[in-house]
Amino acid sequence: MMFFKQIPGHSRRAGWLPLAALTLFATVSVAAPLRGSNSRPLLLVSDEPKPEAETIVFALMSGKCPTLKVAGRDFACRAVAFFQTEEGRANFTIALDDPDDDSHIITFSGDRGVRTQDNLYELPIDEIQLKSKDRPKVDGLPVPLIEVSTGTCRLVGSLASQQVSNISCSAIEKSGKKFELRFDSDGSPMTLRRIRRTPIGGPPVMSPFD
Repeated sequence: MMFFKQIPGHSRRAGWLPLAALTLFATVSVAAPLRGSNSRPLLLVSDEPKPEAETIVFALMSGKCPTLKVAGRDFACRAVAFFQTEEGRANFTIALDDPDDDSHIITFSGDRGVRTQDNLYELPIDEIQLKSKDRPKVDGLPVPLIEVSTGTCRLVGSLASQQVSNISCSAIEKSGKKFELRFDSDGSPMTLRRIRRTPIGGPPVMSPFD
């Protein structure tokens, strides 16, 4: 049995949230100045789609990205979001401000994230997910390319109080490609959705709220 904290006006099933995030990415503008570009192409390593688990936490934040590097290329960001699935996997997802590709999205993904202090959440990263207009599509949305990576994301602030100061992420893929993020909030209220799910007989899912 699962126990839910219902969000008024929203369905119990939260699988829609990543799709909603993509819709919001298309309309929310939090652009920072573009810091130049590099023509080195991304080396894509896996086309194997993964089934998406249901989302239990979703937070959309506004601000700017002084640093956003994707395999040697510099970008600005249009939107930054955090979401976590019922399986415990957490994700920092960034919509890139790419004039050549309005579907360009990078996700720093991992599990076993912990709130090491009241105002600090740390997430070990084990994969980078890349979406672009050239990716295969399922239900009209790009299937992410998965790159096995090692790194860490840190969120300074508190999702529970809807006060986030900044997010920093750094990861490196096994061939040496690097991915970096520095996001600074502008202090605007975030969009926050949460569904409480407590599995019977299983360990609780740790989130930035815990």
